[in-house]
Amino acid sequence: MSAHTFDDRSIIWRKLEGFDQISYFIYDVDEKNGTADFLIKFVPNEKIMLHRHKASYRTFVVQGELRIFRLNGELKEVRPVGSYVISGGNGEPHTESAGEEEAIVLFSNRNIENGEIYEFLDDSGNIAVALGIAELRALFDAQKD
Repeated sequence: MSAHTFDDRSIIWRKLEGFDQISYFIYDVDEKNGTADFLIKFVPNEKIMLHRHKASYRTFVVQGELRIFRLNGELKEVRPVGSYVISGGNGEPHTESAGEEEAIVLFSNRNIENGEIYEFLDDSGNIAVALGIAELRALFDAQKD
């Protein structure tokens, strides 16, 4: 059986300033129901900033593999293509990256409370950037232009 690559030619990937390791495409932001769904494309072998998920979420690895690293840099988990994982919010801080090839992962955030989705942390563990539902809504609205 041959391997298939996700055809993302119809997706217009966007970048977030300061996050060179990823691109994103937002499918939906629903403040009323506390949900946000988007794709993240990870550059191979480049970790995203240390962060914590504040809302519960589901991931589906569409292409490649998603690698998750503990606070100390130790590899915690590898999620291969096709993996579907349900996680609660307020978990341990971690970093993520693709493996040897680009990874595309669907993130479906649920039960977003107080508008909080992610806390990106500095080297001391302090919140450097918070990304919530209001910021995602603004990115989603700008994506339509």
